[in-house]
Amino acid sequence: MLSVKIVGLGKYLPKKILTNHDLERMVDTSDEWITTRTGIKRRRIVEGESASDLGTKAARRAIKAAAVKPEDIELIIVATITPDTQFPSTACYIQKNIGAKKAAVFDVSAACSGFVYALAVAKGMISAGLYKNALVVGSEILSSITDWNDRSTCVLFGDGAGAAVVVPTTESKGILGIHLGGDGNLADLLILPAGGSRLPVSKSTVENRQHYIKMRGNEVFKIAVKIMVDTVVKALANSKLRPQDIDLLVPHQANLRIINAVAKRLGLEENRVFVNINKYGNMSSASTAVALCEAYESGRIKKGDIVALDTFGGGLVWASCIIRWD
Repeated sequence: MLSVKIVGLGKYLPKKILTNHDLERMVDTSDEWITTRTGIKRRRIVEGESASDLGTKAARRAIKAAAVKPEDIELIIVATITPDTQFPSTACYIQKNIGAKKAAVFDVSAACSGFVYALAVAKGMISAGLYKNALVVGSEILSSITDWNDRSTCVLFGDGAGAAVVVPTTESKGILGIHLGGDGNLADLLILPAGGSRLPVSKSTVENRQHYIKMRGNEVFKIAVKIMVDTVVKALANSKLRPQDIDLLVPHQANLRIINAVAKRLGLEENRVFVNINKYGNMSSASTAVALCEAYESGRIKKGDIVALDTFGGGLVWASCIIRWD
């Protein structure tokens, strides 16, 4: 049975840097407060760019790294909760930008777990023989849905994009196991209330600032650690592996305290966990994609390593993926 392996990675971060000290001049907060509670020091913010712009640049770098031609890409899946437009999909715009004329294209909406969900879909479609390769992109402009008057949330989020090209391989390498899950009963813990069919845009929704991220942070924190541990353990079991087999954990970059708690419960030392939240904050679906790219570029991932992607996000949804790196 075919699986898939990653043959090219790429990332793109906007040039503008928003530091904690910048935020001190915007809302009632401090660098010490943000750093202590989140681990974040700065984040990237777009200036006149869309999700497809960021995703296109990350995609081109992944395609170049994979040594394939854009016109040979057969499937494009974009994970995003901040699409250019409700329709067409952001994948359509990226397809146009890179010239992947024969690719099937669609978006996946799974919040911070979107990149792993998209990898899972790509794996399934390639394993079924429908496509010979896929471009998977996580691209987010969270600054567009962040309430810059809300000091509890505006310190958390940033913009960015990451991408991967995947191709078939044998099941002894590449993606070994995946676990996906969700609980819609917890939907209101992390939500963008308005703008959809439930609460269409109106004067009232704008005045009540319902087009921005709303989060019950303390409740999310308590649930997140257990969810992330459970999902990665299940993905490891699907791969016939255990936590001690992990060479590098690449977790969703939401909060450093969550990452540290997950690592502790899995019995992983600091050198077996990749962290870049201090530089970028939470970029939703792009976080894991960018972290994976940076982990590889920095030499933290080597051939044969067991790499675990571990995510959770609004929905609530969660997803993990175990890769034997090739």
